[in-house]
Amino acid sequence: MLGELNKREIIDVLESQFIGRLGCHLNGETYIVPVNYVYQNNAIYAHSGEGKKIEMLRANPRVCFQVDEIDNMFKWKSVILWGTFEELKGVERQQVMQGLILRIMPNTNDPARNPSHGINPALHDALIVYRINIEEATGRFESHGG
Repeated sequence: MLGELNKREIIDVLESQFIGRLGCHLNGETYIVPVNYVYQNNAIYAHSGEGKKIEMLRANPRVCFQVDEIDNMFKWKSVILWGTFEELKGVERQQVMQGLILRIMPNTNDPARNPSHGINPALHDALIVYRINIEEATGRFESHGG
């Protein structure tokens, strides 16, 4: 059976996962990259170092974000949302950073190793922390059998 997720089911998928794919577009080029994230208060929160993604987001803050929950090819959920990138500063940045650390580090195999997708404490001040303000979201699912 194929179907559409309702708003509660969309939120459940966003809350249960921690890796999504961020799509940005600038000057005729589309760029899609996986990011660690936290969903809260109708927004996606994430972090990044300086680079192509941040340059593109600063120039064109309109984004698309996609999250999957896949058991197998016949049992999955997928959410796509559209929104606007907003860089965070000050106290809000620090609060979001702490939330990201609490959410992401338990999902690494060895939190002490600071893998590239983790958050190295030595780099905290250099990281860009941002929010994607969600404006629209859709979700689909497929479920066959038990």
